[in-house]
Amino acid sequence: MSMLGEFKSFAMKGNVVDMAVGVVMGGAFGKIVASFTNDILMPPIGLALGGMDFSSLSIQLKEAVGDAKAVTINYGVFINTVIDFLIIAFAIFLVVKGMNSAMAAAKKKEAAAPPAPPAPSKEEVLLTEIRDALRAR
Repeated sequence: MSMLGEFKSFAMKGNVVDMAVGVVMGGAFGKIVASFTNDILMPPIGLALGGMDFSSLSIQLKEAVGDAKAVTINYGVFINTVIDFLIIAFAIFLVVKGMNSAMAAAKKKEAAAPPAPPAPSKEEVLLTEIRDALRAR
C-alpha cells in the first residue's frame, strides 16, 4: 500500500474524525471562555478591587526608545489566562464527571435487572400438569 493510501486509511478512521471535531469545538469553547473571562468576569473583579484592569497590569523592563516598543512582563494577561484555564478545566471536569456517572448508572442498571425468564408456553404448562398427574398415580 502506498503512503498516500495509508494516510487516507488513517485519516478516514472514525477516531481521527472525532478527534478533529473535538479540537475544533475545543478551540471555539476556548474563545468563548476567553471572552467570558475578559469581558464579563474580570471587569467586576477589577471594580471590586478598586478599578483595576487586569489586562493592563505589567512590569516595564525597558522603556520604549524610538521605534522599539517597551519591554514588559504582562502578568495581568497571565492572570486572565490562568482564570481561562481554570474555567475550561472545571467545565471539562463536569463533562467527564457527568459521563462517568451516566456510564456507571447504565452499568448498574444492566447488572441490577437481569432479563426475566420468559413465561412457559401453554404447551409446556399442559405437559407439566400431565407429568405431575402421572407421577401422582
